[in-house]
Amino acid sequence: MTAFSMHFCKKIKHLFFALGLLLFVDAAQAAGNSLQIRSANLITYEDEVLLNADVEINFSPEMEKAILKGFTFNFLIEFQLLSPRKYWFDDEVATTVQQVSLSYHALSRQYIVIRNEQQRTYASLDAAIEDLSIIQDLKVFEKNDVEKNEPYTAMLLMRLDHKKLPKALQVDGMGSSDWKMSSQRFEWSPNIFK
Repeated sequence: MTAFSMHFCKKIKHLFFALGLLLFVDAAQAAGNSLQIRSANLITYEDEVLLNADVEINFSPEMEKAILKGFTFNFLIEFQLLSPRKYWFDDEVATTVQQVSLSYHALSRQYIVIRNEQQRTYASLDAAIEDLSIIQDLKVFEKNDVEKNEPYTAMLLMRLDHKKLPKALQVDGMGSSDWKMSSQRFEWSPNIFK
C-alpha cells in the first residue's frame, strides 16, 4: 500500500511539473509579442502641441516570418486629451490617430517604415522596430484648444490594426496571440497648460 501511494505521489509531482512547464512555455510565447509605452509627454512649439513617446516593441517569431513573406503591418497610434468632469463623462478635447506601417521589400532586402507619407528604409528588422518605437513631434492639437490652469488627462495607446491585416492572418489571428498586439492605455496629467 505504501509503495502504491509513493508511486501515485511521484506521478502527481510529474504531472504538476509538466503543467508548470506548459504554462511557462505558453507565457513565454505570449510574451514574444508585446507593445508597451515606456514614456510620453507633450511639448509646445509655436501654436501647436506635439506628442513625444517611447514604446517598447517585441515581435514573435511568427510575426517576423510574416514580415519576411511580404505582409505589411499597420499600427495605430491613438492620442486623446480629456477634460475631467465631476458628475459626467470626461469631455473629449482632442483626438488624433496616426497610422505607421512596417513592411519588407524582398528585392532590395530592406525593411520599410512609412509614417506621415514619409518612407524610411532599414537594413535590419531591429533598426526598423527602433524607428517604429519612437513617436516624435506628432501634432496632436492646437494650443488654443485648451484653457490655462485647467486640469487635463492625456491618454496614449498603440496597437496593431487588425482590420488591415490580410484575410488569412485575420482568420488566424482570431485564435492566436501571435497577432494580438496592443499597448496598455498610458495616462498622464500634462503640466504644459499652466
